Amino acid sequence: MHSTCLTGHLLLAMPNMVDSNFEGTVTYVCEHSEKGALGVVINRKTDITLEDLFEQIEIKISPETIVDRSVHYGGPVSTEHGFVLHRPHGVWSSSISVGDDLALTTSKDILEAVASGSGPEDWLLTLGYAGWGAGQLEQEIAQNAWLTVPASADLIFETPSELLFDAAMGQLGVSKFALSSVAGHA
Repeated sequence: MHSTCLTGHLLLAMPNMVDSNFEGTVTYVCEHSEKGALGVVINRKTDITLEDLFEQIEIKISPETIVDRSVHYGGPVSTEHGFVLHRPHGVWSSSISVGDDLALTTSKDILEAVASGSGPEDWLLTLGYAGWGAGQLEQEIAQNAWLTVPASADLIFETPSELLFDAAMGQLGVSKFALSSVAGHA
């Protein structure tokens, strides 16, 4: 039985996170069901800029203001593919809606729109995603690997990535310095 749906929530990696792919990360859960979960890490920038990436896939950027924008590490699965977390939804070839105002899109048409300045108002481009099999995420949460926080588009898009973990913790009224790696202890 699947009791809690975490779609639209943030996963905050706890201090005892043993997987270096997720150490210190904030992951946005885009899909969560009895079959498993899919999310993207939203607070870990890569050394790749939009200009670098778009050059590789032969898309010309016309608003020069975005060329230096960082591409984020979205997770260890399919790191050669781009995933765009954005608002508003819009109409793209391959999107999943996440709540009322967010979507995750994997098709090239959104990248072309972003490059020409006609894309969504707010967006974050990641390479790769995080995936969990049936029951795996629930088990990791029970083992105190993650803390969950309801997400908001404003928090995601208006908070600089390096401040996102602390801002999300602040929503719980907790400082990361007060965390314990032992379940049941703050």
